[in-house]
Amino acid sequence: QVQLVESGGGLVQAGGALRLSCVASGSTFSINVMGWYRQAPGEQRELVASISRGGSTNYADSVKGRFTVSRDNAKNTVYLQMNTLKPEDTAVYYCAAIPYLHIDTRNYWGKGTLVTVSS
Repeated sequence: QVQLVESGGGLVQAGGALRLSCVASGSTFSINVMGWYRQAPGEQRELVASISRGGSTNYADSVKGRFTVSRDNAKNTVYLQMNTLKPEDTAVYYCAAIPYLHIDTRNYWGKGTLVTVSS
């Protein structure tokens, strides 16, 4: 199993920046993709950005050019640098870990960290 703990959320003004971190523990050797999802009130959870163990990244169109996902495999940590934040970025941000399918078919989630962007 994998445990995920996020940190770095908070309140920021529009145009500001925040950096989220997520530390994985447990069977970290099994993790292929790590990523960030978000869920705004009344909305479905959506992918924000993901990064594979090899460094391939994927971003939602709404955050391209503003957010950067990175990963330190030695520290079992994934980061999300969020710049030029907008009020519509307000959501609970969840860290996710997707193992290699031949090792573990479950996806793992953190408890989430709240990001609030004021206008």
